[in-house]
Amino acid sequence: MTGTSGTERRRGPSLSVVGDTRRRDPGTSLEPRRRGDVEPARQPAAPSGEAAALRARLRECTADLRRVQAEFDNYRRRVGRDRLAVREIAVANVLTGLLPVLDAIGQARGHGEVTGGFRRVTEVLESELAALGLRSFGTAGDPFDPTRHEAVSCTYSADVRQPTCTVVLRPGYRVGDQLLRPAQVEVAEPGRT
Repeated sequence: MTGTSGTERRRGPSLSVVGDTRRRDPGTSLEPRRRGDVEPARQPAAPSGEAAALRARLRECTADLRRVQAEFDNYRRRVGRDRLAVREIAVANVLTGLLPVLDAIGQARGHGEVTGGFRRVTEVLESELAALGLRSFGTAGDPFDPTRHEAVSCTYSADVRQPTCTVVLRPGYRVGDQLLRPAQVEVAEPGRT
């Protein structure tokens, strides 16, 4: 024997934990377990046929989830549009009910009876109705449009080149693109030659 004692041979290779850089399973820590430590779940490897079935089921469930999510998004958009449409209809109904009041104010204004405190009331009423989107239309000289005007009478004139509103008997009103009432007008058509 060359200088090594028999005791050194029996010890075998030295063990060193400090220099060990191999990966360990997280559940096999050298530290003692403490109260509250959670061990990672270990799942046995599924056979390949079962894994393929699980993947197919996962794809199916994911596709179902995407469909349901798309349906919900469409529903939410549809409810928003419906809410807006109901609001517009409600505003249009209220404004239609106030048109006779505006006609009476217009007649009083034509007779010079809108003075004093009544003038202030009419100004506030008209500004609030305008804030809700009420717009009047129909002036003398406008081209006649049967979708916006109601012709009460029709005459011929050499002064016009197309059917034209000559007199506005009652103004028309609209809210946005919705027609509440057409304007009542007298129409002049180009003269016969």
